[in-house]
Amino acid sequence: MSNLSLILVLLLVMALGYQFGLVRSRNVAKSQLNVPMHSRSHHYGMLVALWAALPAFIILLLWLWLAPTVINSMLLSAVPIDVTSLKADELRVMLQRISNLAGNFGVVADAEPWERAAADHLRQLKANSTIVLSALMAVIVAIGMLVSLYSITPKLKARHQIERVVKVLLILCSAVAVLTTIGIVLSMVGETLKFFSYIPPTEFFFGTSWNPRFSTVGTQQQGSFGLLPLLAGTTLIAGIAMLVAIPLGLMVAVYLAEYASLRFRNIAKPLIEVLAGIPTIVYGFFALVSVGPFLRDLGAALGLNINATSALTAGVVMGIMIIPFISSLSDDILTQVPKAMRDGSLGLGATKSETILKVVLPAALPGIVGAVLLAASRAIGETMIVVLAAGNSPALTANPFEAVSTVTVTIVNQLTGDNDFSSPQSLVAFALGLTLFVITLLLNVMALVIVRKYREQYE
Repeated sequence: MSNLSLILVLLLVMALGYQFGLVRSRNVAKSQLNVPMHSRSHHYGMLVALWAALPAFIILLLWLWLAPTVINSMLLSAVPIDVTSLKADELRVMLQRISNLAGNFGVVADAEPWERAAADHLRQLKANSTIVLSALMAVIVAIGMLVSLYSITPKLKARHQIERVVKVLLILCSAVAVLTTIGIVLSMVGETLKFFSYIPPTEFFFGTSWNPRFSTVGTQQQGSFGLLPLLAGTTLIAGIAMLVAIPLGLMVAVYLAEYASLRFRNIAKPLIEVLAGIPTIVYGFFALVSVGPFLRDLGAALGLNINATSALTAGVVMGIMIIPFISSLSDDILTQVPKAMRDGSLGLGATKSETILKVVLPAALPGIVGAVLLAASRAIGETMIVVLAAGNSPALTANPFEAVSTVTVTIVNQLTGDNDFSSPQSLVAFALGLTLFVITLLLNVMALVIVRKYREQYE
């Protein structure tokens, strides 16, 4: 039985346990009419469902974690070669080859007889592991269900136990997000420190030239790794995008929330949000084929030299792409401002526009700042539009009419192809990723400062 089948069986067991607990609690309540039940029937049903499935699910997770190590140890003990003389990479390759043969992904004709025997042995070990796991889970499910069913009494505080379990699950879900962030940061920090063992941090953070040469590790011709050209390109494109998106997005949000009729709002808002669902590669192609040539021809008519692939092209198209992030979120925030605040302002003689500027927008400021922050993070992390529309030229320039490159595009370039992942040319991608993480963190801190300074408290 596969792992997916086991999970489906556990879900079925939970459904059955819920029904059994429901019926059992009602029967207990009928048999003891003079003693009130502490919790409702569905609390007892949920308690039985959890006791029946949760311990078995924990055993499944532990088994999936520990079983591969145990199986590999048993397999290596049966291999007729001296594994102690093998290096870690050679041992990993050998185990992967045997695993491929066991899963019928390898070419049997090219395998040694001992490899075929090891593959058969591995297949048998996995089958035995599945049988033992299924039997163990069945026993645990049966014990959990029986114990929980017979423990249902009027004094059993089922609701309290369910609330504690839910609280633990919520804490675990929150911990997953925190631990994931910590793991990402630690992985980037480790690789970044390796990169700084090749390239000095001062050269990386203050260098004005980006020209990695993809040379062999240890040679003196490793190229230049100046961050400033990439940071300038990222800031320039994101700035242009925000100049396009913030005014348009806020004006769209204000119109939909304050001026538009309900019928027009119900039609226009979904149409605007469609922009957020368009793949970014489509925006990049649109920028390359339509917007870039249009801006180039417009610049020629005005006497300006605008490249078809430039920061302006990428920024304008990116701004169009992130308009829904600002307009939709800001619209939702504006509509949540209490109507009593609008009525009070209008009752004091303020016009509708004054009410929006002096009452509605200040009240919705925290949400609007959050929407702008989300849009800024989206603009900083965008890749495909920049690849197609910005020219991919890492130059330190403030001219929006010239081709530039960004940090995200450079990360992709450094990690693609047949590269040595222990070389500074590849390790620099982790340093760039960590820099982007710090930039995003600073944006969050700035947003918190702005919200705390300017938000207005209402009773």
